[in-house]
Amino acid sequence: MTTSDLETNKETAILKDLRVAIVHYWFVTQGGGEKVVEALADIFPQADLFALVVNPEKLPLSLQKRNIYTSFLQKFPGSRRFHRHFLLLHPFALEQFDLSGYDLVISSESGPAKGVITSSKTCHVCYCHSPMRYLWDMHAEYRAAMNPAVRFIYSAASSWLRVWDLATAARVDFFIANSKFVASRIRKIYRRDSRVIHPPVDVTAGTVQSQTGEYYLCVGRLVDYKRVDLAVQACSRLGRRLRVVGAGPQLKQLKRMSGPTIEFGGTVSTEDLRYSYAHCRALLHPGEEDFGIVPLEAQSFGRPVIAYGSGGALETVRGVWPERPLEASHTGIFFRNQTIDDTAEAILRFESFEEEFSPETIASHARQFGADRFDLEIQLFLSQAYRSFQKQSAEKEQNNLCV
Repeated sequence: MTTSDLETNKETAILKDLRVAIVHYWFVTQGGGEKVVEALADIFPQADLFALVVNPEKLPLSLQKRNIYTSFLQKFPGSRRFHRHFLLLHPFALEQFDLSGYDLVISSESGPAKGVITSSKTCHVCYCHSPMRYLWDMHAEYRAAMNPAVRFIYSAASSWLRVWDLATAARVDFFIANSKFVASRIRKIYRRDSRVIHPPVDVTAGTVQSQTGEYYLCVGRLVDYKRVDLAVQACSRLGRRLRVVGAGPQLKQLKRMSGPTIEFGGTVSTEDLRYSYAHCRALLHPGEEDFGIVPLEAQSFGRPVIAYGSGGALETVRGVWPERPLEASHTGIFFRNQTIDDTAEAILRFESFEEEFSPETIASHARQFGADRFDLEIQLFLSQAYRSFQKQSAEKEQNNLCV
């Protein structure tokens, strides 16, 4: 063990004796947010978990034997499937959790998790995947997709929920952002600074293959903001094979616009997904993500990424912009606009120097985002934050005694 390891262990030793609660918005899918909670729960085996609703069938295996407390929404018929429809009840449900017995509360925020109430003696750290998009950045898009009656109710509810969301930001002692992009949104919406700690990504399974297939790959939930439609239409226009992995409400619409070269694989096993990553020509990533785990998973197999140049992709992909020369360090290609033309042009440009990409360089880049790095960074930050909180609390108490 090195001197640096000993210093780190000494710095983080305080965390082992803390009473810890981890608050996640809901466990109804297995995505990036759930992977962060799994990593946090592994760091804190003593932690209790809290969530608005839980679908046991979607609960990660590592969490199935943990203490998980749910809100009263868990008892509502259909709450596991239609949890978002109870939007107006989310604040009330969260505020019913009794967190008074904990030293440290970590909220995993993308839904309304940070709205829990903690005591003055509890340090509350929010790991923010994103301020709620359906209240802020993508409010107009969500409204446009609704029928007029639902749109009116949603608009009225959103106005009140934005006030509540802003107020609950003051309940957080320290913010962590999962990317620089999210940190900028936290600053814009909540007027708070945050520490950027990228989420853990499983890059250990990635293996570089000597031969790849003739298909492009698109992976993710089939929802509007992922912009899978751009990949489908661009590949249909160019006559390129595209394999789409994922399920969601856009499936029927995407099938209607797809040509004969498009294959929809639905939800696949981990082994099948890894095979698809390893043997694709490149990953198509046309959406704007807060961070984006999928591009890193693809890169861990040495595969380039063709991405819309915005959001988290700017931090996870070393992309070459249009009209700029490819360099040895590049791991993909960026396009500037979310249009079919730009997507198709990026594919053609990729093909013009496809063989110049180095799979080993791409895989090496992805390994920087592994789970070990996350564990170290998050433990160091949490220990420093808790000590800072204790010091501030002691100073306030002393000031009150002097008054």
